[in-house]
Amino acid sequence: MTTVSSSRGERGRSAFSEVMTFAAPEHASPAAERMVDFVFSEIWRRPGLSRRDRWFVTLPCVAAADAEAPLRDHVYAALNSGDVSIVEMREAVLHFAVYGGWPKASRFNMVVDELWERIHQERGRDTPPPEPLLPLVTPSDPEQRLTTGEQSFRDVNCVPFVPTRDNPYSGAGILNFVFGEMWLRPGLGMKERRLVTVACVAIQDAPYPILSHVYAALKSRDVSFEEMDEVVLHFAAYYGWPKAANLDEVVAEQKQRAVDEWRAEDTATS
Repeated sequence: MTTVSSSRGERGRSAFSEVMTFAAPEHASPAAERMVDFVFSEIWRRPGLSRRDRWFVTLPCVAAADAEAPLRDHVYAALNSGDVSIVEMREAVLHFAVYGGWPKASRFNMVVDELWERIHQERGRDTPPPEPLLPLVTPSDPEQRLTTGEQSFRDVNCVPFVPTRDNPYSGAGILNFVFGEMWLRPGLGMKERRLVTVACVAIQDAPYPILSHVYAALKSRDVSFEEMDEVVLHFAAYYGWPKAANLDEVVAEQKQRAVDEWRAEDTATS
């Protein structure tokens, strides 16, 4: 039993160093031990979801948790490892702001800037200037922007309908910015945006958003069934098992919904 436990701990410390780019903590509290020999030895090494993809579940969780040290450690590791580029990280912050809240994203953004500079200082290099914001890839004409947002809403959510324009929340917010710009920005891929979104709506426990975004991630095939199962497990480790249990239930329901719809579509075209 001691040998098995020791071997697992060694694997965990090795995995921790690989993922976090610094050595595992030396103190042996039960929480620290389980973090190393379960979260890193078991979860981060599972094959169903890539290490890079796991960052886009981890980062929104630690940003939402208001835990300063884990946020700093994980932002540093994601950037220092090269798993996540600075452009992707900054886009993830923006995406998190929409689905996790702007005040928490403000802190997230400050930590990203600070640790990006620290990484370059450690490497003896100057911090490069950020990518220019302009020109935007989305239309500036108000009508075109709303029309683009409506089509993006349909495409992202895998639905034939759109919300009304004539409401500040759904028109100016959802159609104009969230789907008229943010989901279309090139700095972060669709799969990564879906992972950040699913983590955020699972944190919020908002009934319709969690249903709609889990469904869309699966129906679009941007996230496979196996990958979504791994998202649930990874989310459980970083934001808690009760919320993960709710997410797991929604995933099971939306898997069946997607399968039923695919079968109906195949029947209609055969």
